[in-house]
Amino acid sequence: MTDAEKNEVSIVFKRLLGYLTPMKGMFILSVCGLITYGLVDATFVAFIKPFIDQGFAQQAASTVPSGLSGGLDFVRNEGFKASNNILTYAPLVVIGLFSLRGLANFVSTYSISYMSAQLIMNMRQQVFEHYLRLPVSYIDRENSGNLISRVTFDTEQIARASGSALISIVRDSVTVIGMVSIMFYYSWKLSLCILVIGPLMGLVMTIVSRRFRQVSRHIQSTMGNVTATTEQMVKGHKNVLAFGGQETESQRFAQINNHNRQQNMKLAVAQAISQPTIMVIGSFALAFVLYAASLDSMQSELTAGTFATILGAMLAMLQPIKSLTRVNAEFQRGIAACTTVFALLDTEPEADPGTYEVERAQGMLTFNQVNFRYPGQEKLALNNIEFSVKPGQTLALVGRSGSGKSTIASLITRFYTGLEQGDIRLDDVSIYDYSLKSLRNQVALVSQQVTLFNDSIANNIAYAYPGKVTREQIIEAATLAHAMEFIELLPEGLDTQVGENGVLLSGGQRQRIAIARAMLRNAPVLILDEATSALDTESEKAIQLGLDNLRHNRTSVVIAHRLSTIESADQILVIDQGKIVEQGTHQSLLAEQGIYANLYQMQFGH
Repeated sequence: MTDAEKNEVSIVFKRLLGYLTPMKGMFILSVCGLITYGLVDATFVAFIKPFIDQGFAQQAASTVPSGLSGGLDFVRNEGFKASNNILTYAPLVVIGLFSLRGLANFVSTYSISYMSAQLIMNMRQQVFEHYLRLPVSYIDRENSGNLISRVTFDTEQIARASGSALISIVRDSVTVIGMVSIMFYYSWKLSLCILVIGPLMGLVMTIVSRRFRQVSRHIQSTMGNVTATTEQMVKGHKNVLAFGGQETESQRFAQINNHNRQQNMKLAVAQAISQPTIMVIGSFALAFVLYAASLDSMQSELTAGTFATILGAMLAMLQPIKSLTRVNAEFQRGIAACTTVFALLDTEPEADPGTYEVERAQGMLTFNQVNFRYPGQEKLALNNIEFSVKPGQTLALVGRSGSGKSTIASLITRFYTGLEQGDIRLDDVSIYDYSLKSLRNQVALVSQQVTLFNDSIANNIAYAYPGKVTREQIIEAATLAHAMEFIELLPEGLDTQVGENGVLLSGGQRQRIAIARAMLRNAPVLILDEATSALDTESEKAIQLGLDNLRHNRTSVVIAHRLSTIESADQILVIDQGKIVEQGTHQSLLAEQGIYANLYQMQFGH
């Protein structure tokens, strides 16, 4: 492992420990339990020597025939008493040790499970809340499957790794240290083999650790792809069935699924090779002890109990060493997941340098020679855009798809920042001087992609409403949006559950609920981004009547392909390739016989 890698692991691990600081009581309790567990195992092995030497060996001495000598009679009697005492108390000692071991295991297991569950909850909450603060541009760039995987899969890996690592690092390390101490205490000569195999084991685990971490990063990526492909299929289920795309989707998922399997197998192979390798290295140490014990010079120094204790300690070390090797895979997966999650958490949230606050703006909206380019794009998305909308007026934006209409709407709410030139002002104050919360409280948005939550119609209309909302306010907003016409026909009315993203409603019904939500918000600026695209002509006219009621105190920016919805707009801008190519009222633009007039004739044929 290079110095940079060691430093990275150290930094990540220290940061992870920060999540355990609020649970230091549980942490201390679990560590005490794990230390006790390891010490009990070491104590049990240490008990082998007196059990053999003072138990069975002395009892053997007590069986010498009494007629040999008076001295032997004394040895026999004293030996019998000593062996009898040891053998009498041995069962009680064993029961006591294993009872203490069981209690320590329960305490440590419960404490670690509690900390792991708490860690998952806290980290998931932190990641989820960070998503809410990230700029739109970041979410646009990222794979949705990876975003979801970080909340679900990666945090789970971190918790499992931290729990498994704590168990092995503390309990198994204490056991190994205890066993080594016993070996050196009883015979340092036989125990010297540990000094040889220790570095070899460390070398193997270092090489394997690097491999574990590399493969674990790939596994995280493939899990994100599995999530993304599944989510894509579920969302597009109707289209898949309609176009007979079952085989295509099945093959696509099979390829990604198989790639995930391959990465998991690489991890399994590395783990399968590392554990036997460690065991083989350990067997050389065991073989050395057996060989050394057969030498005459060593036999004179060893008793049966000493040899059995050293042999038992070496055998007892194999399982903890194996566990330390096995948990290394979990630990490296956790470190890889930590690196990914912490990189996400370190991503800068939306810039919010503004401090200007206002309870309710008047609604004067101005674009001053605005130039804007999306990150990584060469071409300007908006080029020298300049217009002004007075409070209560309606501004309509028309033009071909991709001309820049939705970009204008996104800049008003500061979904994207970094103008190359110009400024956008609300009530003659730059929108970049507003705090984000204050600015967005002034704007109600209805986009062409309606988002409804798996909740009741009433709760969807009242979504994120500041303060307490009454049933009457919801009904009024739904009535103005002409949504009550269909809501009243539903069995449960406003309490009807709409399903995930409003799947149980038609496109027009979903958009009317979204419009009702915007109306309830009663913000001074209303942005309708293709808000009537899924409505029939009758519904469009009904909503236009509702919007007319609100124009006295609301500035409206309407983006529409259907020109019938904007005929009464106070000002119409025709946008083409990021530029304003025509500007005026419906009648004045028709009289110019330009782009707007051509669009109108194409739609209405006159």
